[in-house]
Amino acid sequence: MSNVFGATSTTDEVLQGVNLTGKRVLVTGVSAGLGVETARALAAHGAQVVGAARDLSKARSATEQVRAQAASGGSLDLVELDLASLDSVRRCADGLLAAGKSFDLIIANAGVMACPKSKTVDGFETQFGTNHLGHFVLVNRIASLLKAGSRLVNLSSAGHRYADVDLDDPNFEHTPYEEFVAYGRSKTANVLFAVEFDRRHKARGVRATAVHPGGIRTELSRHLTKEALDKLIAQINASQPKGAPAFTYKSIPQGAATSVWAACVADAEAVGAHYCEDCHVAEVVSTPGLLRGGVRAYALDPQHAQALWQKSEEMGERFN
Repeated sequence: MSNVFGATSTTDEVLQGVNLTGKRVLVTGVSAGLGVETARALAAHGAQVVGAARDLSKARSATEQVRAQAASGGSLDLVELDLASLDSVRRCADGLLAAGKSFDLIIANAGVMACPKSKTVDGFETQFGTNHLGHFVLVNRIASLLKAGSRLVNLSSAGHRYADVDLDDPNFEHTPYEEFVAYGRSKTANVLFAVEFDRRHKARGVRATAVHPGGIRTELSRHLTKEALDKLIAQINASQPKGAPAFTYKSIPQGAATSVWAACVADAEAVGAHYCEDCHVAEVVSTPGLLRGGVRAYALDPQHAQALWQKSEEMGERFN
């Protein structure tokens, strides 16, 4: 790669000169924010995008720009997917399998953040069930559609630093519920899932990675008050080295840039089983606090990833 990208790079800058004609991509969460921008950027470069969303009416309205900006050969089709219902996940997967069309990319973008304590249809804690288990079942069910040279990109977050996964109490049945701890567990799970999926599939030329998009104003933060957001930003700034610039939000095209970079531009060997941010592979960090930049070692631990996989199969569905 001759170009060097960073925190302020946009999707269009990252994909400049990239021709995705003939590539088929699944993007979850295309009813708002990063999902819509990711789909738009890919279709604008010729990709055939299958966008998954819980509310198809909302998604159709939100993705008008995707269809309008699609390049020759680019397209968008929508499928229904409620990640908080494994029945819905299986119906979506079964429909994709029945169509029999392979994918070059899966971008597991959809998610929820810091919501009040609640459960999915299947009785799982909402953030773990939606952000991790729903995608775990979906991706594994359609893994046979990923051909050699394809990639899985899981959207994680710097929020993974809030907490490691708790395999003994994933549903907070014995632990006091905290919104950001639950979010952190689910985002760590997103990284660990990519690590183990990569191990299981790299021999056949399929790689997986996880990405942090950065701090962006999207619907993801709808459960947070302004006061809660201000407090969070203050904590982030307090964790930075002396003299570091204050936290600033990314635009949505900047936030989606790392997703398309890891999916279409970065070297597969470089990003496989890693965590990426600001269009580069992140370094492992151990500094306490919500330091901007870096990934915790527990999120990349291979044995930990295998243990989460086993627990996820027990909770959701077993896969060979």
